[in-house]
Amino acid sequence: MRQSRRSAVDPFIVMDVMEAARAAEDAGRHIIHMEVGQPGTGAPRAARDLLAAEMAKGPLGYTVALGRPDLRAAIAALYGEWYDVDLDPARVILTSGASGAFILAFSALFDAGDRVGLGEPCYPSYRQILTAMSLVPVGLRTDLDTRYQPTPAHLSRDLAGLIVASPANPTGTMLDKPALSDLARATAAQGISLISDEIYHGLHYGARATSALEVTDDVYVINSFSKYFSMTGWRLGWMVVPKDHVRTIERLAQNLFICPSHASQIAALGALSPEGRAELDGHRAVYARNRDIMLSGLAAMGLTGAAPADGAFYVYLDVSALTDDSLALSTDILARAGVAVTPGLDFDKARGGSFLRLSYARSTPEIAEGMDRLAAYFGARG
Repeated sequence: MRQSRRSAVDPFIVMDVMEAARAAEDAGRHIIHMEVGQPGTGAPRAARDLLAAEMAKGPLGYTVALGRPDLRAAIAALYGEWYDVDLDPARVILTSGASGAFILAFSALFDAGDRVGLGEPCYPSYRQILTAMSLVPVGLRTDLDTRYQPTPAHLSRDLAGLIVASPANPTGTMLDKPALSDLARATAAQGISLISDEIYHGLHYGARATSALEVTDDVYVINSFSKYFSMTGWRLGWMVVPKDHVRTIERLAQNLFICPSHASQIAALGALSPEGRAELDGHRAVYARNRDIMLSGLAAMGLTGAAPADGAFYVYLDVSALTDDSLALSTDILARAGVAVTPGLDFDKARGGSFLRLSYARSTPEIAEGMDRLAAYFGARG
């Protein structure tokens, strides 16, 4: 049977690393997981308790395509609390994970063949989803001077869209309010649709992240319950769109997804409760300790070429002094040290051979042991 050209997307390398780590564990080895962008914790107790109570009352059927109104209102209230933004709940749309939100956004904003800019290094699935939808991902080469974030100077009028992420995966860097304002003005002036990926909001270790909604309403904002809310496997995200785009997204959502998981929507209401939020803020404190352990440990090894880790739970590490083949290096680290890390090739096809991404989202004892193993590994390399 024939296969489409648009299905020829690259593999998500971190998933291959996860599989190699799983195989090593099946063989009896103890692996420290620094490869996956997933909290080491589960959904907060308040989320699980609320879902259990609702399930005891009866079956959970479809919700409306845009999601439960009470959850949309709760998310809108969060924008008031976090950003002092008065957000109309009608603009909030629940989605089947952030991935579902990207599919809806790309469907609503772009036509086949349109070119969409990505500041590289970046989350690889942006590129692959665009390709699978017959769109053209355009890598915008960023560097440490711009904190690995795109600037107005990176833009060109042949772009139909621009995706920004702050805090970013893999670097953890953030756009401050002036920088985000500059990008919003520049994209508007050039007719470029702006998409702001904010799924790591809530995970910051100094100043909080700025939402694009603080500087413009002419934007698609995408977020998720996976990261700060510690609900990766529940596959629930949300998007905020301009008011005149809501019906467009609703029509697409009705046909592509019917509705997001009803069970996940109930659990999300529990996660947003005061009890849920208190537990989640405790997780952030753990990540902050882990971040300090990782950064100080890498510095002690002489590995100081890391991007500013403002938020999320990653360190993007320059290992160009050691290798230009990060895939081979990560494979060797797994084999010899029992630590799973992600090669930078996932995030930047041109320069990623000289970078590794390390996640500090697991427990503090695991991160501490992983750093000890890496110290021994790099010490043995000389």
